[in-house]
Amino acid sequence: MNKNDKIFVAGHNGLVGSAIVRKLEAEGFTNILKRRSKEVDLCNQQQTYELFEKERPDYVFLAAAQVGGIMANSTYPAGFIYRNLMIGCNVVDACYRYGVKKLLNMGSSCIYPRLAPQPMKEDCLLTSTLESTNEAYALAKISIIKLCRYYNQQYGTNYISVMPTNQYGIGDNYNMETAHLLPMLMRRFHLAKLLRNNDFEGIRADLKKYKLGWGLDEKLDLTSEESIKECLAGIGAYPDKAIVWGDGSVFREMMCSDDLADACFYLMQNKDYKDIGELVNITDGTDIQLKELIPMVKDIVGFDGELVWDKTKPNGTPKKQMDATKIKSLGWTPKIDLKKGIEETYKHYIS
Repeated sequence: MNKNDKIFVAGHNGLVGSAIVRKLEAEGFTNILKRRSKEVDLCNQQQTYELFEKERPDYVFLAAAQVGGIMANSTYPAGFIYRNLMIGCNVVDACYRYGVKKLLNMGSSCIYPRLAPQPMKEDCLLTSTLESTNEAYALAKISIIKLCRYYNQQYGTNYISVMPTNQYGIGDNYNMETAHLLPMLMRRFHLAKLLRNNDFEGIRADLKKYKLGWGLDEKLDLTSEESIKECLAGIGAYPDKAIVWGDGSVFREMMCSDDLADACFYLMQNKDYKDIGELVNITDGTDIQLKELIPMVKDIVGFDGELVWDKTKPNGTPKKQMDATKIKSLGWTPKIDLKKGIEETYKHYIS
């Protein structure tokens, strides 16, 4: 990529897309094409084609997706598979039709089988059963990985697919119904801390900025402290305790979105499909058990109430450690320490 190339970041307002934009801007790129979903619906083929025909981007980062945590995936499987399939199919085909030089397709560690050998190598894709709680999302992402591969095979395009591990960072989603693990934990502990401190003004400020989800926003009366307490209890936040799902036995990797953006920029600048193959994991190859991660988040937030594990709720995939051999062989390694990254993300959240 050259500094004057037009670069389309699909999903520029999301966690990953916004990190990619920050990275591009830090590297001196100014011709960055951004479109909100209200302006161009990438699920709509005609709107997608019209955008590409008018703007003619040189490079595309496909970070647009419908995403969410374990409960959102379980509750809205039709929406997850439909929207992610349509977005991916429309953007990949538009890249081919309108001469995009290179596409980076953003996948997910959810594509790998539930009981894949650990750490998960790229070649374990489709070797056994997927995790049922996010199967719809995984199937959509797998389909777009294969679509990129077959376009490369049939048309000689240069489309690469990356599989990031679990992300967190600036610009995350804090809606408790659809958020991923870390922002959900961070906000639950933060609201519980405010309750414990009887800081209802702080709670009101938070609730005006971010939705709770689960239909709680419609019930919420910000003028009533009792209504606030009742709604926060609906997300497991109490003055004396915070409730989290599962038993803490599962393992998860966590990576700051700015590290992922750095990896994506590096690959777009330096590596092609012939170097990467069908896909490459973006990870440092280490994970952490939730029994350790969740108390770490609790301490960083500063909530000193009780941590309660709701063992009636699902844990999800037991272990999702990804293998970092390929990405390291390509010349990239992450730079942001987990604890430091969470601390910086929390500072940004409360600011």
